[in-house]
Amino acid sequence: MRNIATLILIVFTAFGYSANAFAQKKITSEEYIKRYQGLAISQMKKYGVPASIILAQGLLESGSGNSTLAVKANNHFGIKCHKTWTGPRIYHDDDARGECFRKYRSPEKSYQDHSEFLRGARRYAFLFDLNPTDYKGWANGLKKAGYATDPQYPQKLIRIIEEYKLYTLDTGVDISIESPTKGMGEEIDPENFSIDIFNQRKLYMKNRIKYIIVEKGDTYEELTRELELMPWQLAKYNEIERGAKLDEGQELFIQPKRRKAEVNHPLHIAEEGETMYEIAQMYGVRLKWLYRRNRMQEGEEPVAGEKIFLRGRKPKNE
Repeated sequence: MRNIATLILIVFTAFGYSANAFAQKKITSEEYIKRYQGLAISQMKKYGVPASIILAQGLLESGSGNSTLAVKANNHFGIKCHKTWTGPRIYHDDDARGECFRKYRSPEKSYQDHSEFLRGARRYAFLFDLNPTDYKGWANGLKKAGYATDPQYPQKLIRIIEEYKLYTLDTGVDISIESPTKGMGEEIDPENFSIDIFNQRKLYMKNRIKYIIVEKGDTYEELTRELELMPWQLAKYNEIERGAKLDEGQELFIQPKRRKAEVNHPLHIAEEGETMYEIAQMYGVRLKWLYRRNRMQEGEEPVAGEKIFLRGRKPKNE
């Protein structure tokens, strides 16, 4: 009986040692690239972030997938919880002890969250106007926009991309979405319209809705007469009170806003102090629909870093 117990102990000890050794086995950078390059390319097609940049950031931030956050939380980009995160979380020492980081169901969710963050934050919008093969422009632009505090961050990304020839992944990728800088207010030719009044001031368009920019001295009453709008129309189209005081530079729609933003604006990352009304005006979306899409109560305001959905509806688990 004692021999059997000893044998069982030896088997379990050996099994435990093997399992532990397997769990601690690290993957190489080459293995990481092979495992996730397809995912990076699919993110590039959908969101426009170069696959080389995605993979280089993943390699750098996750230690080639071997970091505690990557192994235990599928978090490959070191994205923290912030106030808006309602999903699973993990606590890890970073800039401070015990900081909260997002925990994902899969690496795919981590990659998607990273792409949506870059796509939706306005400070990164200019990057999407670069040639998608310009990995050096992207690397330097990320630093310029404040993605990282490390002064050597661009050089580290570029070195990884060139060492592993990740730039080859960016070639020939058919990106299915326009830059987020498009459709944010282009001046249009008033002569294409039959109403002569538009010759008196510049006319703009976003989300296929015409709007003007308030000039110095403009008043609500004068604009309704000039634009040949009923007083209720200007108020309804812009979700403001009739006779409201106008500010120079304010954008005023002269047509009804829409239920959702254009295709190249699927979401927006809220900035400090930004209101839901300001976001609604920014993209030409009706305020009540913006609240519905994001499962928020009317009057509720976003916090910095919150993901605001402009098309579709916010998932219940976010």
